[in-house]
Amino acid sequence: MLLIPAIDLKGGRCVRLREGKAEAVTVYASDPVEVARRWESEGARWLHVVDLDGAFSGCPVHLEAVAAIVAAVKIPVQVGGGIRSREAAEELLALGAARIVLGTAAVRERDLLRDLLARFGPEKVAVSVDARRGKVAVGGWEEETALEAVALGEELRALGVRWTVFTDIQRDGTLQGPNLEAVANFARSLPGLNVIASGGVSKLADLLELRKLAPLGVKGAIVGKALYDGRIRLAEALRLMEE
Repeated sequence: MLLIPAIDLKGGRCVRLREGKAEAVTVYASDPVEVARRWESEGARWLHVVDLDGAFSGCPVHLEAVAAIVAAVKIPVQVGGGIRSREAAEELLALGAARIVLGTAAVRERDLLRDLLARFGPEKVAVSVDARRGKVAVGGWEEETALEAVALGEELRALGVRWTVFTDIQRDGTLQGPNLEAVANFARSLPGLNVIASGGVSKLADLLELRKLAPLGVKGAIVGKALYDGRIRLAEALRLMEE
């Protein structure tokens, strides 16, 4: 199972939000490139970069920072946040992003999702399924829809999506532990879909529990706050996940 460090960008800095709330922000570093190099040097095989300002505004804001991160490391970088047009998707992929992650656009603009899947293929285009109490949220997680997470997953799978990032919003940035039941239910209900779990990881034991879900299709876990707070040491966690 992949362990993927998160780099969330807001105001040009590396931050973490609590439950996706813009006002509940903790700044961890002023240089995201330095952070990316650190995670690579400690053994990360992928990075997960989120343009938070882009997610809230509806279009990518930190293109220069993304380009600098991609140029600074040799490992693949997946990028999300505010990708709601073909132009935005094409620009990020042209900058060297290994994979883009759509959220709001995948819910509201299915034709765009179809177009991007056809143009770039399912290994380049993932979808973030962000749920609060089982219901999908969009627009930087500020707007809750009536759409159930599993129902969205079924539609995405039918369209040819292969990779999803499943986030329990109420656990994100809280260090309360991942919502294992929700992750398991999502993955179990959608055989053939590769799921990357996100939100709530606080300790090595959480990662071991997520690893148990690998037979259901859980292929990775994104970790943010626990790495920045030093609760999890990346090199140690990577060894654990690969044993």
